Amino acid sequence: MVSYKHLKIDDKGNLIICYLSNPPTHTLTALGLVEIHNFLDSLVGNKELRVLAFTGVGEDVFIRHYEVGELADAAEKNIRVEKEGKKSDKELNKELHGFHKMLLKIRDLDAIVIAGINGNTAGGGCEFSLGCDLRVMSSGDYFIGLPETNIGILPGGGGTQRLARLIGTSRALDLIVHGQLISNTKAHEYGIINKILPEESFFDSLEEYCQNLANRAPIALREVKRVINKGMDLPLEEALFHEQQAFNKTMNSKDAASAMRTMMDTNEEINIISKLDWSGD
Repeated sequence: MVSYKHLKIDDKGNLIICYLSNPPTHTLTALGLVEIHNFLDSLVGNKELRVLAFTGVGEDVFIRHYEVGELADAAEKNIRVEKEGKKSDKELNKELHGFHKMLLKIRDLDAIVIAGINGNTAGGGCEFSLGCDLRVMSSGDYFIGLPETNIGILPGGGGTQRLARLIGTSRALDLIVHGQLISNTKAHEYGIINKILPEESFFDSLEEYCQNLANRAPIALREVKRVINKGMDLPLEEALFHEQQAFNKTMNSKDAASAMRTMMDTNEEINIISKLDWSGD
């Protein structure tokens, strides 16, 4: 098992929980970013993994934000480069920043990735959570958002794009231009947060939430994630074709055939339907 400075890994087989640790600031740093990259790389080809969760070890905080000192250093360097009339190699090559690449690795991972937001989070922490497939948040008096415009910048870790795709352009624009932090309940109402978990049992509830997903058929989990992400930027007809292909994959799996036959043979359909949560929560 690889040892990390900013990550604590709890490997449960089909579920892995990664605890983000950077006391006392609980910010995301360049070193932390490198470690997350290396950790994600280590998961490629892991056929057992179905769900990956990121959460924080800080009391009342998930990721506070990206380390402002590093951002200030980068801003000052950019000013010097501009005065000297030079452009960086990355600017010339139009290469994505490592933060963007990290979140794209999360998108491309076969496993469902969940942000377990155990407290406040803003800026880069909020953007990190937006890059995950699902977000759950503690029920305490906590807030989430993208306040970058309050210090003269904009969200640079995908926040403008992912938030707009998630909740619509008008609402995203309103939140971002005002640099507004919103409560967990408001974030749930807007659709930023998928579920609010009880503060007093957050980590146990997070594991239960993740394990419920991890117990589902892996091919269905993988294909649903892939088709939704791929279809987002495609015309409907083309996206439907990808869905059709994915559906055929699941129909050809032993998991699906066995589950459907069992349902038919045991009248399990009635039991399954009776257990569904019809409340919409």
